[in-house]
Amino acid sequence: MSIDELKDSIPDFAKDVRLNLTSMASDETLDTQTKYGLFLACAIVTRNPTVISAMEAVAAGKLTPGAIAAAKSAATVMAMNNIYYRFVHLASNKEYATMPARLRMNVIANPGVGKADFELWSLAVSAINGCGTCIDAHEKALNEAGVASASIQAAVRFAAIIQSVAIAIEAGAIELAGAAE
Repeated sequence: MSIDELKDSIPDFAKDVRLNLTSMASDETLDTQTKYGLFLACAIVTRNPTVISAMEAVAAGKLTPGAIAAAKSAATVMAMNNIYYRFVHLASNKEYATMPARLRMNVIANPGVGKADFELWSLAVSAINGCGTCIDAHEKALNEAGVASASIQAAVRFAAIIQSVAIAIEAGAIELAGAAE
């Protein structure tokens, strides 16, 4: 499935989402690897098979196998970290913040792509998952690496759009199921 086919699967009630997806695909704020790794990592986090399939197909034509693996790694390691660090942040008992996480996350040190790309992908996934601690940590690392604020903002904007595509498709499926009854 292509981005155009994905766009065509978005219901009419979500025209803005369709327009945002179109603009995201043609946006030139980020380089090719950064952009398509971001598409894939964010698609995986939506857990929507249609969105994942489309973004995997698009990424396959734009990314090396190593970059694809790194995008998948960003999505999966952040799934773990976002849950853990969101808990530590939100728990009233602050003792948890003093305890070692004891979570394996070696891929962060050696993701197989440039550190800035992996950090952008991790930031976008953390934004979707709503982990403020991880958002702050990745944004800080990106700032230290000299990544422009416009690139950081674009990554989070793309995450928001990809998540909204998944929601629109799911809401459209619910609407179709309700009409069939």
